[in-house]
Amino acid sequence: MHLFDRKMELVSYLEGERKKNRTLGLVPTMGALHTGHLSLVKKALSENDLVVVSIFVNPTQFDKKDDLDKYPRSLERDIDLLKTVSKKIVVFAPTVDEIYGDQVKSESYEFDGLDKVMEGEFRAGHFDGVGTIVELLLRTVAPNKAYFGEKDFQQLQIIRKMAEIKKLPYTIIGCPIEREPHGLAMSSRNERLSKTTREQAGFIHDTLQTAKSKFGTESATTIADWVKSEFKKNPVFNLEYFEITDEATLTPMLKKQDNQKYRAFIAVYADGVRLIDNLRLN
Repeated sequence: MHLFDRKMELVSYLEGERKKNRTLGLVPTMGALHTGHLSLVKKALSENDLVVVSIFVNPTQFDKKDDLDKYPRSLERDIDLLKTVSKKIVVFAPTVDEIYGDQVKSESYEFDGLDKVMEGEFRAGHFDGVGTIVELLLRTVAPNKAYFGEKDFQQLQIIRKMAEIKKLPYTIIGCPIEREPHGLAMSSRNERLSKTTREQAGFIHDTLQTAKSKFGTESATTIADWVKSEFKKNPVFNLEYFEITDEATLTPMLKKQDNQKYRAFIAVYADGVRLIDNLRLN
């Protein structure tokens, strides 16, 4: 396994690998790796000769400094975990200065409205930060394929849009959500939950599953009202939003169309930790 913290050193190494006709996969992460991340890495390894895993807590996608400061960092543990998966992994773990120099700010993007709803509504500037770091990683690594988890489905759609707008010739692959035994979507933030709250957090996924069962016969407004009432009954979890949207455009569903795919999105606070999840409905 190779570890790089400088862009130019990484680029030089990867150019040598390309001369050997090796295909490259990219798995961007912010570290604090868990089984969900490893599933992305394994998927990438199954489809490429070599995989680059980036580990970088990107400051420009955090709208709250407190959230950035509390984000778990565990580079040595992450590397040890990746070693258990394969030796065909290259780790890129740059510093903030290496990525941004002396000016830590994001680029400005037009995502055709994909960034104006849900996460975009509640996290100002978040997706500009995401677009900035992902574009930089894609251009630096120049992978054949890049892999992202569907837990951040809105982010996945925005990355696809960014690649389309910027005409980046890299295939963006979405991978299924990995869940804890009780249904909670795997996330590095889960480590900040108390043991009791974490055990109860299957409530979020259970609610989505019931919303899915209601989707065939009830309106989006009726389902949303039901979700809100369920969370009001549960003092452990504070609902920030619940939305049913068109999967492609992320626009709220007004009237169900037979040829459209729909997905439910949810954001919840528990123990001061923000948790997100989503589920395809049809």
